[in-house]
Amino acid sequence: MSEPPLRAGITGLAAVSALGRGAQAQLAASPAFGPVRRFDVAGRAVGTAATLSDAGPLADELAEVIGAACAGLSTVERANTPLLLGIHGHPEAGRSPGVTTAGFATDLAARTGLAGVARVYTCACVSGSTAVADAAASIRAGRSGRIVVAAGYLVEPDQFALFDAGRALATDGAARPFSAGRTGLLLGDAVSAVVLEPLGKREILAEVAGWGRAGDAHHVVRPHPDGHGMARAIRAALRRAGIAPDELGYVNANAGGADGDRAEAAALRNALGTARIPVSSTKSVHGHGLEGSGLLELVVTVLAVRAGKLPVNAGHLGADPACDLDLILDAPRPAVSPYALTVNAAFGGANTALLVRAAT
Repeated sequence: MSEPPLRAGITGLAAVSALGRGAQAQLAASPAFGPVRRFDVAGRAVGTAATLSDAGPLADELAEVIGAACAGLSTVERANTPLLLGIHGHPEAGRSPGVTTAGFATDLAARTGLAGVARVYTCACVSGSTAVADAAASIRAGRSGRIVVAAGYLVEPDQFALFDAGRALATDGAARPFSAGRTGLLLGDAVSAVVLEPLGKREILAEVAGWGRAGDAHHVVRPHPDGHGMARAIRAALRRAGIAPDELGYVNANAGGADGDRAEAAALRNALGTARIPVSSTKSVHGHGLEGSGLLELVVTVLAVRAGKLPVNAGHLGADPACDLDLILDAPRPAVSPYALTVNAAFGGANTALLVRAAT
């Protein structure tokens, strides 16, 4: 008889965003958007984002969260643990000769005492969540005994300019996921790290019980209007976890307040059927962290369910009939299940779903 597959647990986590430093700061309910002062936004249509006023260079911020997430590991344990890293690329790539993303990742692993870099993910807004899925799969198959996943993005002028030029940024200073009257997304700082290990090694914060990935290949930047790819990813995560939709207690949505919110609402209805699961998007308070968003939202989801308070979908102005979901409005809602789902989507049609069981 074959041995049952191993199960992956999160034994350490840390995060930094415009909401503050430290994991608990990420449960703040008030949106962190404000004027961008990190670089010149004169001439831009929008000058708003969620930025941490005392943020240092990305390498320093990543090193800090990795160190905090790994606080329970010995020096020897760190030295035998690989790093999976999700980033846009080296912050100085194209500006300084010889600078590479691989070199940035290798330096970061050495600086934090880790064994080295197993893989770097530069797959846009699903970078962090894809890395977690790979880490969980590796642990489940017995290929890895411990993995650190880190991902980070700090709002910077190049990506800000692209989103501004594409008229994707909210013109009213707020991200309003699934809301009538929404005008676009807003970018935000997102730097986080988690430690994954097989269950039974040490006390866990949550289990990564299921995951799914799918592509819809519909358009370069727009999801399929019926959300086919995301729905497939969600169904795959449910199958891996071995639970029914009505056992879920919460969905942290990808929605940022843009046109794609309708496609995501369709995907959730498609994948979850008649189950009315509480939904919110924490991008409504911390903004869209691009490559760092998936991992930050996983951290927030785990912390929220463990705390028993599901985050509010902030900025809501009124119902959009195309986004008929059980949105958490006005005040946090009590968590009634340890199971929660966090979903992400990226340009090019990539979709991910991570399903966690919080150790409450």
